[in-house]
Amino acid sequence: MRSSATRRVPTKVRRPRHKEDATIPAFKVPLFLQSAGLGRKVVRFQRNQTVFAQGDPATSVIYVQEGGVKLTVVNNYGKEAVVAIHGPGDFLGEGCLGGQSICVATATAIAPTTALVIQKREMIRALREEHEFSDRFVTYVLLRNIRVEADLVDQLFNSSEKRLARTLLLLARYGRDEQPQKVVAQISQQSLAEMIGTTRSRVNFFMNKFRKLGFIKYNGGLHVNSSLLSVVLHE
Repeated sequence: MRSSATRRVPTKVRRPRHKEDATIPAFKVPLFLQSAGLGRKVVRFQRNQTVFAQGDPATSVIYVQEGGVKLTVVNNYGKEAVVAIHGPGDFLGEGCLGGQSICVATATAIAPTTALVIQKREMIRALREEHEFSDRFVTYVLLRNIRVEADLVDQLFNSSEKRLARTLLLLARYGRDEQPQKVVAQISQQSLAEMIGTTRSRVNFFMNKFRKLGFIKYNGGLHVNSSLLSVVLHE
């Protein structure tokens, strides 16, 4: 009598089920820059309030959401100079990413300002992991470097009238959208004089000239018309 072979039934291997990870939303640059989160917070500053001071520890990067911020530097003799004006969409304080341990300038709100304060560690993480954000930040830094070089050429070769016209156009964010007129955040003529390297009286003279020619107007703020570009281009 033949013995029947034992029939082996193959066992079905059960693979563990993994939950679909739908809890982590896709990274969106505008959302990141407009909202608080891990390692970043939204802070509101009143006009003339200090954002950070020269000599403070450099621990974070600031992104301006609304309003405006001026950067000033004081030398060993106590003389203060305005070196830059930043508006919505601008970053400042990024020197901490390059090993800068203290702030080399003082940042002051020139109007009611809302800013995103991003801790250095979180900024580094975002730059490493989020390529879209990294591309935007690198583009911004490169464009600002180009502007710094243009500022130097402007100081060396252009008249104070042209320098003032160019500064007003930059403050009005000329070229960033198609609106023919823009409102400049409140800034004193003394600050403008320090930025372009002339006296307040000269700035006052040219501002009155620009107003009479229709390049600027005062109506609830300083409105800059794109026609002011003709002063910059005029030889």
